[in-house]
Amino acid sequence: MLRRCSPPFRFLRVGLVSFTVAAAVAQVSYGQAPGPATPAVPTPPPAIDESEPPPFDAYSLGPDSLPQPSVPAGKNFSFQLANSKIFPNTARTVTVYIPAAYKGDKPACLYVGLDGLGFNAPVVFDNLIAQHAMPVTIAIGLSSGTVDSAKPLQNPRFDRSFEFDSRNDRLVRFLLDEVIPQVEQHRTPSGAPILVSKDPNDRAIGGASTGGIGAFTVAWERPEAFHRVFTSIGTFVGMRGGEQYYVLVRKTEPKPIRIFMQDGVHDEWGGGPEMGDWWMSNQTMNRALTFAGYDVRHIWGAGTHNGGHPSAIFPDAMRWLWSGWPAPIEAGQSQNPVLRSILQANESWTIVAEGCPSLSSIAANARGQIFYKGSGPSAVAEPVSGQPMKCRPAGEPAPFAFGPDGKLYVARRGGGIEVSSGSAANQPARVIADRLRFRSFTVLSDGGVYAVTEPVDGANELWYVTPGGKPVQFDTGLKDASSVALSPDGLWLFVAQSLSRSGLSYRVLPDATVDSKESFYDFYVPAWADDGGAMAIAMDKEGRAYAATRMGVQVFDRNGRVTAILPLPGGLAATSLCFGGADFSMLYVVAGNKIFQRKLRVTGAPPFLPPFKLPPWDAG
Repeated sequence: MLRRCSPPFRFLRVGLVSFTVAAAVAQVSYGQAPGPATPAVPTPPPAIDESEPPPFDAYSLGPDSLPQPSVPAGKNFSFQLANSKIFPNTARTVTVYIPAAYKGDKPACLYVGLDGLGFNAPVVFDNLIAQHAMPVTIAIGLSSGTVDSAKPLQNPRFDRSFEFDSRNDRLVRFLLDEVIPQVEQHRTPSGAPILVSKDPNDRAIGGASTGGIGAFTVAWERPEAFHRVFTSIGTFVGMRGGEQYYVLVRKTEPKPIRIFMQDGVHDEWGGGPEMGDWWMSNQTMNRALTFAGYDVRHIWGAGTHNGGHPSAIFPDAMRWLWSGWPAPIEAGQSQNPVLRSILQANESWTIVAEGCPSLSSIAANARGQIFYKGSGPSAVAEPVSGQPMKCRPAGEPAPFAFGPDGKLYVARRGGGIEVSSGSAANQPARVIADRLRFRSFTVLSDGGVYAVTEPVDGANELWYVTPGGKPVQFDTGLKDASSVALSPDGLWLFVAQSLSRSGLSYRVLPDATVDSKESFYDFYVPAWADDGGAMAIAMDKEGRAYAATRMGVQVFDRNGRVTAILPLPGGLAATSLCFGGADFSMLYVVAGNKIFQRKLRVTGAPPFLPPFKLPPWDAG
């Protein structure tokens, strides 16, 4: 029998499967290692004999997972947490490990274990900290929540899958807002204060199975809070949308996360094989992370869905996760061709304005200057300087846009669109379509306007206002249509619907009327939402559409498919956007009460530009 989990990592390539020598099992034969020209195909793994533990699951612990006489042991304590506001009425145990080297004089690094401190974590941390293979680290073991029924002890509700499998930010908010603060209210068994670093580079999280995907989700949702992830036999299957991660990882701008993955050839959870193939899902997830440029390492073994192999390799996983500390973990470079074509190297989101009206619209004039609209009947928009600034106090915002002649178009609260020079509130202005209350609109190069009305009971209408000011109705029953955008060649109209998972495409005819309506644009929707929440659209000169959504900015190709996702800091939802800057290569996005900017490699196409021919395109 070969010795397991002995560092350093050594890999034996076997066809399409990678094993460490430490994880290899003599009783399982997979043939010879492939040559460079004729890769071998591994023979099928042997069937599992349920009457006794299979030999390929017989992993043993190495010395780093066992107490060592010369290594001082840390101390653990536990408490019950039952007052959560994020997961109401749940009860759970929180276990805290304090390493012997922790003195309470400065913040320690943090490891969070979902489902508790498994993998012999306290002993492993004792040994690795003593070896200086990882920093002084406090560990928090978090059990999943349980809610008693009205008849205690009968049929309680187990929230483990709900809390750990769900692809949303509730679990990480629970950790950041409730669990960690409550841990810090305690003192160590020796009476020292508990201080935990807030630096994401000093924080790791791990788990197995449902806890494995939960650990990844915590870092994925809040990379500004956790940078290091250990996921074993991860449930990246169809429990609560985990199977969508493979594609989201490929399409989303990379985040500064380092991930260690473990799984085994025989991994399948016996309680739910209909949910998916754990072994194939973990390989697919690993391939997606590699494609997206993540710092990812894996060890594939031969085991089933249990903690034997994860526990055996846990010390080596921790060594690698903490290697190079305290040097920060940086986001990698994705192989996604759209991200490569639109993103500037070393450019990220910066805040240019704060304290702005919630859900405020922004728009650019012909010089690329960005404005936000405050409130009231005034047709004066406030400029964004391009430098960090505070928005002026304002009340209810109003949609607005600039026309080809520099005039400002502002939706009036009582109905219609006010058209003025935009230089002063007291200059003469005219009002068009005064009987309609508009939710959003875009002004074309000839002064025509495509617009959607304010919704009534969640439905609204699509209108066109001629350059002379005559309104013409084109469509009804839209699902809270929130924005309209014309393709740069003037041939297609994109209408976003905030209460839908899809956006609408219309063909634009020479007389400006539309037909050929289709639910053409498929939005990605957060797991916690029923709709995409799309709020605004901008176009670049290649014909791509950029939509402000709950997941940040979603970038569509001309066939209506999301090809790239640009998250915003803190996971904020985007509510408005436009291109601006001297050459319209700066993307501006409203999120919460902030306006962000980011320099791109592409040039935006303001709607007031004359139509121009787009590059060739195909069916894809």
